[in-house]
Amino acid sequence: MRGARANDTTEAATTLGPGPDAAGPGAPGEPPPAAVALRRAADRLARPWRSRVLGRVGTSAVKVVRMSELPLAEERHESAEALLVLDGLLALEVRGEPVDVRAGELFLVPAGAPHRVRPGSAGTLLILEEDPDR
Repeated sequence: MRGARANDTTEAATTLGPGPDAAGPGAPGEPPPAAVALRRAADRLARPWRSRVLGRVGTSAVKVVRMSELPLAEERHESAEALLVLDGLLALEVRGEPVDVRAGELFLVPAGAPHRVRPGSAGTLLILEEDPDR
């Protein structure tokens, strides 16, 4: 949820895999792509609802968030976003209706849909959203 960024700052961005100028996999001077320990990345965040960009796919940012019991204010965005709960529960309200997203479930928030985080969320969340800096 962009609210993770809107209510707090996004921690330092990291691009996974070869950079944009690399000749492809195995380009000289580029480290090979590595797996990311998502739970560990979330646990290292300074505070709940603070996000960290793990990498980019096209013009989208892939972010990890450590959720907390605290709610987040309603928001809406020009483009859709994907919310994947890795562990725990994401308690949402989308277009005025409650939606619970559990571990292993993916929820797609449609473009323009008003949504907010209700009290009671906890765990680790992966977000794929349009990167406003791209």
